[in-house]
Amino acid sequence: MKVFSFKNIRIVILLLILAISAIYTKEQRINTTSWYKPIEVTIFPINGDNNIDTEQYIQQLSIKDFQDIDSFFIRNAEKYQLIVSEPINTTLGSTIFSHPPMAPEKDSSILSVIFWSLKLRYWAYKNTPDNKSNTNRIRLYVLYHQIQENGQAIAHSLGLQKGLIGIINAYAAPKQNKQNAVVMAHEILHTVGASDKYDSNNQPIYPVGYAKPQQKPLHPQKLAELMAGRIALSANQVETPKSLKQVVVGELTAREINWITPEI
Repeated sequence: MKVFSFKNIRIVILLLILAISAIYTKEQRINTTSWYKPIEVTIFPINGDNNIDTEQYIQQLSIKDFQDIDSFFIRNAEKYQLIVSEPINTTLGSTIFSHPPMAPEKDSSILSVIFWSLKLRYWAYKNTPDNKSNTNRIRLYVLYHQIQENGQAIAHSLGLQKGLIGIINAYAAPKQNKQNAVVMAHEILHTVGASDKYDSNNQPIYPVGYAKPQQKPLHPQKLAELMAGRIALSANQVETPKSLKQVVVGELTAREINWITPEI
């Protein structure tokens, strides 16, 4: 048996990469859930459909188009009495001209997901070099698309706690800016440890996915829990919030992201 075979060397290298990644991720987790200072969120626009109208939309973007995100987190921080008054500080980064690697299918193997995660983090490093430490910065790569006349939906967005990276699919239309902000806020909280609060049918899970689970009568709800993403109008009817003014951070989500300190 060859101890130093090529296969064994590859395994050792992979394990070293995973170990370094785990240490780095642990540091990110500590820094982004202490909430003693604002977390910087940098938004990097990408022309997701290579459309000239999408490019024109991106060129007209400014930080004002993302202020709803900061205002939302300020309001909810007050509710949970955080030390930091402004938990999220959103900035607009440069346009990226490369697309991130495609996410694996839902039924992909764990190994495929691990390799994709490493590829994504390497892609992020190449396209947004670490001129500053990313242990306390969330990077959102927003792929903008034109609204399809046939109503075809864009791909699902995602947020990774490992790497503090969000891949957002959004519509390149000013009228969609406020709903785009809801998606971005949702993925921001994924990067700091929040879990989804909706079921396989995209229905809010009761009670954790309801903005006011103690309300009587329970329906209709007027607000959405951020990680549920929809307003429960009845037991089987939902509505997508039009803006972050119709959204709140629920108690379980607050616990997951360390906005509520666990009782000793």
